[in-house]
Amino acid sequence: MKALVFRRKPVRFAAAVVAGRLAPGRGAGVGPLSLDDVDVPDLPGPDWVRVRPRLAGICGSDLATVDGSSSRWFEDIVSFPFVPGHEVVGDTDDGRRVVVVPILTCAVRGIDPPCSRCAAGRPNHCERVAFGCIEAGLQTGFCASTGGGWSTLLVAHARQLVEVPEALPDESAVLVEPMACAVHAARQVTGAGDVAVIGAGTLGLLTVAALRRLAPPAGSLIVTAKHPHQRRLARELGADVVAEPARLAGHVRAATGSWVYGDAELDGGLGTGTPTGRLTGGAAEVVDCVGNEASLTQALEVVAPGGTVHVVGMPATTTLDLTPLWYREVALRGCYAYDPDDFVTAIELVADLDLGRLVSATYPLSRYRDAIAHAAEAGRRGAVKIAFDLRAEKERTRL
Repeated sequence: MKALVFRRKPVRFAAAVVAGRLAPGRGAGVGPLSLDDVDVPDLPGPDWVRVRPRLAGICGSDLATVDGSSSRWFEDIVSFPFVPGHEVVGDTDDGRRVVVVPILTCAVRGIDPPCSRCAAGRPNHCERVAFGCIEAGLQTGFCASTGGGWSTLLVAHARQLVEVPEALPDESAVLVEPMACAVHAARQVTGAGDVAVIGAGTLGLLTVAALRRLAPPAGSLIVTAKHPHQRRLARELGADVVAEPARLAGHVRAATGSWVYGDAELDGGLGTGTPTGRLTGGAAEVVDCVGNEASLTQALEVVAPGGTVHVVGMPATTTLDLTPLWYREVALRGCYAYDPDDFVTAIELVADLDLGRLVSATYPLSRYRDAIAHAAEAGRRGAVKIAFDLRAEKERTRL
């Protein structure tokens, strides 16, 4: 079978880091990712099935892995070599079309009794991600035993499969997993005041849609977007105010009536003052869908005293001035993966909002360098979601 395989190769990993710093996505051409003929993964147990991907998305965590910028904190809960790809719609051997719930929990790993987190219905907090009948791996797509979506076949436990309605196109179904992440984030947001969302890539746009449907703010929903198509889509999906990233503080000030101390400059005629100093108030909640140093710093600048910053985009090692967190008693909260019913809600939202339109381009595995480069530059190139298309693969896996 054909698969894009990520191997532990220190020299090529170092080359990916250098290339990724020069241009996002460039690590795919020089790093430890390669298109290979590999053996079909074994079924780890009787409740496991084979899944042939139709479409498999490329997300921010995949790009960070390919470019070598993801946190080394994950190394003990990832097994090599692994096949990336956790945003998957595909077919099982018995003809069902499914999306994969990628988290590898106690139930999936055959661990009984389950850990306290899984027993409590919080499988995204599973404490056994390096144990059981399969190799270490927090998710499908980062585990040597399961394979991943960037291939012609992977294996999954029955508990990981959610059937897709017949009327839902593949292009919509491939967005169910990231939408489930957005649903999970929206359910953490109280919506009691103004809410700011930082970032309008795939995850940011899906989070805006989930917030508007599940936790509409009592105040304004303010979203930052760099590019014209992102601004248009953010408005369509429910943003009240769409701001260029550099002007977020001015819009938050206008919405909340905050004062500014320190030096202030007028914001492009808004008359609201984008501070080079500090806001006295801010948004009750900030949802960071980027997760880098700049976005986290901005989130701490615009969140209100006593407010909450929800980190939805996957961060890595970074440097932050946490003085405002301490002084203003701000809560910094992570949002990882999903709860059991988030996929059901995600399917409903993806269908209702016709979100398959966010899939901007698909590529065969053979053009993986082009696909990853496109995904890394999606915003600048007027795109949102880039995916691999396995439906047109000429060489199908034979069992």
